[in-house]
Amino acid sequence: MTRINLLPWRETLRRERQRQFVSVAAGAAVLMIVIVLYAHINMANLIGTQENRNKFLEDEIKKVEATIEEIKGIEGEKEKLLARMNIIQQLQRRRPEIVHLFDEFQGSVPEGIYLTSIKQTGTSVVIEGIAQSNTRISTFMKNLDSSDWLVKTKLLEIEAKDKARARTSRFKLHVQQVTLDTESAEDEGAN
Repeated sequence: MTRINLLPWRETLRRERQRQFVSVAAGAAVLMIVIVLYAHINMANLIGTQENRNKFLEDEIKKVEATIEEIKGIEGEKEKLLARMNIIQQLQRRRPEIVHLFDEFQGSVPEGIYLTSIKQTGTSVVIEGIAQSNTRISTFMKNLDSSDWLVKTKLLEIEAKDKARARTSRFKLHVQQVTLDTESAEDEGAN
């Protein structure tokens, strides 16, 4: 006897294929969700790690910048101290110069000349005084020129006055004082 299958086999086959398709699609969707979730978590982790690195670097940069500012402040103080030390050294070197200046004046002022004012600005010296004659002023200038500590003597002004039958001349001279620095520079140039 022949058996006839009256069951709707095509419908069963289609349902079976549809069930397989749905389960494969669901599996693929679940797998895709897992992959996307893993990628998202991994990227978030990488981003978090990089942000931590960036924050660490920013903190270190701030520390280094603070150190640089501190170093600049220290360098500024160092330069101020060096400038003060240079000024003190210059003053120490120039201390005997005033002694030489007065010693030169003492030996250079001829009889009949009276100094009324001596003003020094740096190495420039302005001398004011009264002389009994112009010849004595000339002698005074020659004496200053022959000095080792004074150079470039210039007569700035001379004014003759007659007072009670005595003729006097008021004068103003400009002279450069030789400093130890200038002297040592000339010695080095000669060598």
